[in-house]
Amino acid sequence: MVRSSRKSEILQAALSCFTEFGVDATTIEMIRDRSGASIGSLYHHFGNKERILAALYLAGTSEYAELLAQGFSKADSAEACVKLLVTSYIDWVAANPDWARFILHSRGRVEAGERGDDLREANRLHFQRIFAALSSYREQGLFKSMPVDCFASVIIGPAHDFARNWLAGRTQTELADCRQLLAQVAWESVRANP
Repeated sequence: MVRSSRKSEILQAALSCFTEFGVDATTIEMIRDRSGASIGSLYHHFGNKERILAALYLAGTSEYAELLAQGFSKADSAEACVKLLVTSYIDWVAANPDWARFILHSRGRVEAGERGDDLREANRLHFQRIFAALSSYREQGLFKSMPVDCFASVIIGPAHDFARNWLAGRTQTELADCRQLLAQVAWESVRANP
């Protein structure tokens, strides 16, 4: 999750409670008991349950964005970058199923909350980094012509849909087993015709 600290212990405890009891049924007291933190420490770091929820959400998306940034620093082709978008997502979800499930179900709540602007800014920066990593390949004409705001959805859509079904227990195939297939589908969906 995040580096080990009282704050990360509280977030880990919150995720555990949200997973076990649901976000609405989880109370600050439950998070306090699970984390071993004092109520003062909880309020010092976060203030309330909604801020814990937002911090947990933003920490998860930040961890995925960091994984992606590390991959982009090594990717050396348009194909590698596109496939990285899918494989990094699948790797993160497979390694963090409870956290991924929480993120999938909590976006609207975080967006509507007091940290909604932080979420929108994090998403803006995330997509800006993706488009920057891909811009030279786009300029070289290596991608099909499509609206820029459609591009990421075309790439990640099938992987995201399969991941949601896997997280809900509606698949017989393991998510990691579809990693290469979904990455190849993404590449074939956006690469310019030879």
